[in-house]
Amino acid sequence: MNKSTVWITLFSAVLIWSGIEPKDSFTWLLEVAPALIALPILFFTRKRFPLTPLAYWLILLHAIILMVGGHYTYAEVPLFDRLAEIMGSTRNNYDKVGHFAQGFIPALLAREVFIRVVGINSRAWCNFMVCCFALALSAFYELIEWWVALLVGEDAESFLGTQGYIWDTQSDMGMALLGALACIVLLSKWHDRSLAQLTSESKANE
Repeated sequence: MNKSTVWITLFSAVLIWSGIEPKDSFTWLLEVAPALIALPILFFTRKRFPLTPLAYWLILLHAIILMVGGHYTYAEVPLFDRLAEIMGSTRNNYDKVGHFAQGFIPALLAREVFIRVVGINSRAWCNFMVCCFALALSAFYELIEWWVALLVGEDAESFLGTQGYIWDTQSDMGMALLGALACIVLLSKWHDRSLAQLTSESKANE
């Protein structure tokens, strides 16, 4: 079984599990939508603009995080309910994991595009642009949540997942920024090696 088959098998298995009797069907659709949109994009660009293996696996991880949140809703993921009890808190913080991932994974994708397509050679400028992209994406997602809330009213409560926290929007964006910074610090060298290998393989196939 090759890596692509493993990838699509894991994606499909978690998606099917996620869609079986979710806590709220409308919330499930909203939460899983980014993963469903990403799948055909990845399929149709796999030959014309293949990503590094690191990027593909991180996208899968992000999709799984979305599917788990969609199945339970972000405010009711059982493991994080248990963690909240242990820590003496009343808040389920799985949504913060989601927003950390919302910064961490797109940051790596943005880094890949900035280096390969835009041609940004300065590491400092690349890091700055990656953080700007992560914050812009996070802000846009918060706007989407607002628009959904305006359109559907109380039915969007599970999607918003604020759990009564007045600084939820700001903390979500803060987690996305933290995720982007963590990606830069932890994965830059690994990503550089993956990019070099991808370039080498591309030249060998020409």
